[in-house]
Amino acid sequence: MLASSVVIKTEQDIEKLRVSGRLAAQVLAMIGEYIKPGVSTEYLDDICHDYIVNTLNVIPANIGYYGYTKTTCISPNEVVCHGIPSATHILQDGDIINIDVAIIKDGYFGDTSRMYYVGSVKPEAKKLVDTTYEAMLAGIKAVKPDATLGDIGFAIQSVAQREGFSIVKDYCGHGIGKVYHEQPSVLHYGKPGLGLKLKKGMVFTIEPMVNIGRGSVKELQDGWTVVTTDKSLSAQWEHMVAVTDTGFELLTPWPEGTGDYPEIK
Repeated sequence: MLASSVVIKTEQDIEKLRVSGRLAAQVLAMIGEYIKPGVSTEYLDDICHDYIVNTLNVIPANIGYYGYTKTTCISPNEVVCHGIPSATHILQDGDIINIDVAIIKDGYFGDTSRMYYVGSVKPEAKKLVDTTYEAMLAGIKAVKPDATLGDIGFAIQSVAQREGFSIVKDYCGHGIGKVYHEQPSVLHYGKPGLGLKLKKGMVFTIEPMVNIGRGSVKELQDGWTVVTTDKSLSAQWEHMVAVTDTGFELLTPWPEGTGDYPEIK
């Protein structure tokens, strides 16, 4: 699914990506109040679709992408990524879910995801969600000119494994711009100093998937939904970042701030 080369973005490109990234983040801020026990994942997807199309007046990027039919990916509990919203999947108290949204504004993509709690969750689930956020934050803070993709992966991996959790190695972050998925592939594990060297103007997502159990996953027969093979809980967060002169710029900041989570700066 990746374009073949790394595209260095101009300042004009990055300004457009700031807009698309912030719009995508607005969708995830909006949907939070609707997440509660008893609602279906399709209900949440429908709300996101209406907001994207009729309030933001932008294009939902996922619809039709390789045949995908929904606006968002909604991945509860043991679903690692690419969960298809469904009228029959009803959220239960104690669930954790990831909602992943992508939009297109003026030809530029915005792509981001967040974790949400459904009612009251168990401490082990909260620890997984918090650790995955910390791992993403560590990866983002490793971004600067002349750092490497291996530095990012190592930072993420170190946080997750410190808590005895596993990194999903089958899926990764990606370059983004006028193309949804382009180079580079941003692995969430690695060795310091190895891999592509970062340059100002690169834009990509960092989106670690972390499992409580083993890191192995499988794709279901629907051709999209990815689950943990041992049915253990999985969590994921995603942000878009640009490499700057001295570090990184977050392109998908939460409009309401990070709340109980550490700031990304």
